[in-house]
Amino acid sequence: MSSYAAFRLPVQLGPAAWNAILGPQEARPRLEGGRTADFVVVGAGFAGLSAARRLTQLQPGARIAVLEAGRLADGAAGRNSGFMIDLPHDLASEDYAGSGDDRGLIGLNRQAIAFAREAVEEYGIDPNFFDPAGKVNGAFSDKARANNESYARHLASLGEASEMLDARQMQDLTGSRHYQSGLYTAGTHMLQPAGYIRGLGRGLAGQGVEIFEKSPVTGLERQGDAWSVRTQRGSISAARVILTVNGHLESFGFERGRLMQLFLYAVMTPELGSEDLRKLGGRTRWGITPSDPMGTTVRRIDGAQGGNRIVTRTCATLRPDAKPSSADLARAANVMQRKFDQRFPQLAGMRMEYAWAGHLCLSLNGVSVMRKLDDGLFSGCVQNGLGTTRGTLTGIGAAELACGETSAITEHFAAEARPQRLPPQPIRQIGANAVLRWKEWRARDE
Repeated sequence: MSSYAAFRLPVQLGPAAWNAILGPQEARPRLEGGRTADFVVVGAGFAGLSAARRLTQLQPGARIAVLEAGRLADGAAGRNSGFMIDLPHDLASEDYAGSGDDRGLIGLNRQAIAFAREAVEEYGIDPNFFDPAGKVNGAFSDKARANNESYARHLASLGEASEMLDARQMQDLTGSRHYQSGLYTAGTHMLQPAGYIRGLGRGLAGQGVEIFEKSPVTGLERQGDAWSVRTQRGSISAARVILTVNGHLESFGFERGRLMQLFLYAVMTPELGSEDLRKLGGRTRWGITPSDPMGTTVRRIDGAQGGNRIVTRTCATLRPDAKPSSADLARAANVMQRKFDQRFPQLAGMRMEYAWAGHLCLSLNGVSVMRKLDDGLFSGCVQNGLGTTRGTLTGIGAAELACGETSAITEHFAAEARPQRLPPQPIRQIGANAVLRWKEWRARDE
């Protein structure tokens, strides 16, 4: 008899600002007492809700339950920067290009975006939460510009278009004189991630999917032909269970010593007043990813997305215990204040309204864990910092595996190797954080 107990539960630090700026949302029940279902999905982020939606397509009428440890859109899904990227975005490379022919992965990424677009239309999600605006890789230095040129050549070799922007075009876009140049690609969709997740939740609930909040899973046990999924106050028996918990897969005993538990940090301004907007200039919506993956991500949003605000994200720390540190957040917030002032001297000194940590999970060799774990138990985890697109794909794929279906998505992830083993502790934490801090310093202006 198989049994898996969670030895830790998710820990969040700071508010999920994308969720907070949308105001109150409808409360969903905790799981209490005993229930039965055909499928249980553990985790209600991009992967979990995509898995639930795919299940409704493959098994109409099936009883589907989704268990979320906290509130909907308060976890990692409400803490990322909302870039749903179609093109190669290898965070371990110098210029995102990675290696090899990425056309197959680009096709899968676009399939994920199409799946999300169809959900927006089907569930009546506010289209402002799913904006096909594209994105820009911003460059401050000559080296960063060279990274963009290298990436553009890689894209051209794949038959993908891009456009170089000069300093004037970057200022017209962002209101900032900081950027020497940029590389625009059109296929990225800019999400209000919490708004999108809330909309998925409402749409799925309207189709009969039960979503339980504040119901962290503490263990799984195989009982005959079904799994008993336990929470703090209840349990559900189901023949098939899908874990979409990203790095917390390790909490259930899977891939221990093979997953890098990282935290990234972000801040968000208060809503900008009319005088601030006049000083700022630029367009009302844009998204900048750094040309160096260890640089700074910046987004501008408008009133339809939760207010006229600027989001800044940078700094990373490895925490093998998956617990973010208040000291790490405080340091990162100070770094981001300096970076905000550097980019927007006309708004320098503006204090941030929100600061938070977001949990992500990487594997050393860049693979996900989307596979069968045990009889009736499946995983859609390890998104490698690409939660919106990769999470959607692994959620879809895990649902298809659970239903005995094969597709280009399941074949892609089935062909991936297992995550590589990480160095032992304490070398892992000390060494990784030293490297991260050095790369952060090297990319300090990007």
